[in-house]
Amino acid sequence: MIDQASMIMTNGKCIAAERILGVNDNMIKSHYHDYFELYYLESGQRYHMVQDRSCCMNTGEFIIFPPYKMHHSYGDNDVAFKRLVVYFKTEAIMIHEITEKLKVSARVYRLADRSEIYSLLKEILKEQEKNDIYSDEAMQMLLNHLLIKIVRLEGAEVEVDKQNRITQIIHYLHKNYTENITLDMLASQFYLSTYYLCREFKHYTNSTIIQYINHIRISQAQLYLMETDKSITQISSEVGFSNVTHFDRVFKTITGISPSAMKKQIAGKRKRF
Repeated sequence: MIDQASMIMTNGKCIAAERILGVNDNMIKSHYHDYFELYYLESGQRYHMVQDRSCCMNTGEFIIFPPYKMHHSYGDNDVAFKRLVVYFKTEAIMIHEITEKLKVSARVYRLADRSEIYSLLKEILKEQEKNDIYSDEAMQMLLNHLLIKIVRLEGAEVEVDKQNRITQIIHYLHKNYTENITLDMLASQFYLSTYYLCREFKHYTNSTIIQYINHIRISQAQLYLMETDKSITQISSEVGFSNVTHFDRVFKTITGISPSAMKKQIAGKRKRF
């Protein structure tokens, strides 16, 4: 499945929307963005893995993924679904308190009356399709109207909390990613054979354990680059790499650029704002 909205964001937009109808379109592995994602399920049923937790979503429910939170979605075989997503960067949010509230953790929203939320999402998509000289500003106004409504919701937020043996292991990895975690140690701690652990982890995440740990480390490193003035050497050590050379190599493999290049990009954005 081609993610057109992601391509729009890559081209420099602060907000992008997309509607897709699919069957058996499952993400191959967990990923993360440097922007928020609001995922509204228009029809069908989907499962979401968010960091170390999972949940089931039904028609009319939506979830907001904060930046740098690993996630992926999947569904049962031959079950059709339709979803509408809106991606938005932090700088598109006009109210600082809303940014702080939304970035803490992913949340599923289940509403008795979802008509206003759904209407605003569709309006954002319409403005993108209109694409005239007012569309960018109109999309930002609609987005902020939408976010104000969302943060005002009472009792609609549901924590992502479904647990099983593999999610327990994933939870452990997120808590201990800075440590030297070996396959044998992990299998022993959770009373599993290494074969079973590798097979089930791969089935659940479509990733090896080492790949998954590296993604956790690099997502945290990106947060440090965004939110602190720590040096690359210090960040490398704090996210669990034994040397900077290895950190540089893994960072570039996952993000496409070196940590020093990303640091320069972030510094340039700070000067503009």
